[in-house]
Amino acid sequence: MKKWSVMLSVLLVLTLVLAACGGKKEPAAGAGNNSGSKAAAKTVRLGIFKNVTHAPGYVALEQGLFKKYWGENVKVDVTAFDNGSDFSTALATDQIDLGFVGPGPSTNQFLKSKNFRIISGSNNGGAVLVAGKDSGINSVKELAGKTVAIPTKGSTNEISLRLLLQQNNLKVTTDKTGVQIIARAPADTLIAMRQKEIDATLIPEPWGTQMEQEGIGKIITPWDQIPPNNGNYPLTILVASDKFLKDNRELAKGAIKANADAIDFIKKNPEKAYEQVNNQLKALSGKGMDTSLIKAALSHLNLTTDVDKAAIEEMAKVSIDAGYIKDVKKEDLDLSKFLDLSLLNEVKQGK
Repeated sequence: MKKWSVMLSVLLVLTLVLAACGGKKEPAAGAGNNSGSKAAAKTVRLGIFKNVTHAPGYVALEQGLFKKYWGENVKVDVTAFDNGSDFSTALATDQIDLGFVGPGPSTNQFLKSKNFRIISGSNNGGAVLVAGKDSGINSVKELAGKTVAIPTKGSTNEISLRLLLQQNNLKVTTDKTGVQIIARAPADTLIAMRQKEIDATLIPEPWGTQMEQEGIGKIITPWDQIPPNNGNYPLTILVASDKFLKDNRELAKGAIKANADAIDFIKKNPEKAYEQVNNQLKALSGKGMDTSLIKAALSHLNLTTDVDKAAIEEMAKVSIDAGYIKDVKKEDLDLSKFLDLSLLNEVKQGK
């Protein structure tokens, strides 16, 4: 009897242990629970210039439009750039995910890396040709033998300048037989103009207006006469890396919506937009700008989400002639993969 008693006791213990193990099930992988935990936070790295021609991006940041479409769980990490070459390199090397840039340097970089796309327009035009007040220059033809500054080599502004010179049968040279082009950041160009170290500059607004207001320069070619298309050419576009588009198409669509909303706001509320642009300019560059200059700049911009592929191709051919795009012949140029406007079209259709 003792033996049976012991065996029954052992069986009873084993039964209780097995019941305990089977009675408590682990939640299936990915199953929800009542902890209320949120999805892991995400950071989107946005690039933008310290320039008023990027006004839609400024307003979108100031009004929190990116977070509106991305959600509160997405952090916006903003990097401010001085020129398109640095921006395009950062985008191609996965230092930023998307942002605002000019077509000149971004096209040059795309043809090298082929790993990012244009997803929307933002602003057409906004650059002017300014000559020194005492330079004696009153027309483009009088730039022969003179020195003209542009923000950076290969920039959209340099491409416009080269087209303008071509229209007037002027050549770019390194001596006084033609027009000499030098690169200076806009702030440095302002100083150079004050000190009469340059004869002229093709520069984005509001720098041209500032030179004119200071009495050191005069605008000899207004923004709506700058080629191509008399000012109606892409100066600021929204681009995104292939990796970001593959993994975050809804976030990319949200950025397009934020840009479009900001454009709409600026057009309907220009007076309010001046302050918002200035707030972001202070945050990004550490220095604000007189409201009259911001007003002048915005009046010289054609804000639009549309993208003129033909104009970008025309500018790319100028870059090929200038030697900025190598190993590509003009007749072989193909930028069809550089533009992915599918998300923009969805936004326009209300999707």
